Amino acid sequence: MNQVRKHTFEAVSLLTADNGMLDVTLVPAINQPDWIIPSSLILSVDNYDDRIWTYLWQQQEVMVFHLLPCDQTPDKLIVLEGNTTVHRLALQTAGELRELKVRISDVKDAELPERYVDVAISNIDYNKAKDDGFNIYKQISSEDEGENNRQDIVEEHFRENVVLSYLFQTVVIDDIPYIVPDLDKISHQLVDLDS
Repeated sequence: MNQVRKHTFEAVSLLTADNGMLDVTLVPAINQPDWIIPSSLILSVDNYDDRIWTYLWQQQEVMVFHLLPCDQTPDKLIVLEGNTTVHRLALQTAGELRELKVRISDVKDAELPERYVDVAISNIDYNKAKDDGFNIYKQISSEDEGENNRQDIVEEHFRENVVLSYLFQTVVIDDIPYIVPDLDKISHQLVDLDS
């Protein structure tokens, strides 16, 4: 008889279920919906009012992702667990965190509201002007279903101020939009960019 192997858990789940309920924390964000993350991933919330790119947390350097524009003053860092200690992540933001217990059935997939799409597109245009030859953008083609027209679309690989990518999913709870980030992919992007 074969020995049963215990599964090794490789990815940190964004939404964990306990009897159909989610314990989440709402993290304030500027120019995008607030982020919703599992409360169990939060290792610490530290007061910090300087904008930084790495944070020394318990003698470990943690990459920082900003949820507010450069001209806004942050007031806290939220350190999140990652798949490995290297892939821990800190979110820098301003405002109060809110904890919420929500039913899984109350979380609905949604499209990013138009006002945030407009901000993201203007951020893409701003970022393109500041690209300076780093080739952050790539051209991709798509066909319009109705007319079979080819359109060239510019896709941004990874920028903090643009939530129009595979790294972010919009959900609605009680008619309020939130962003569910793919924290694992974001942390891997940040670590890759740093190395």
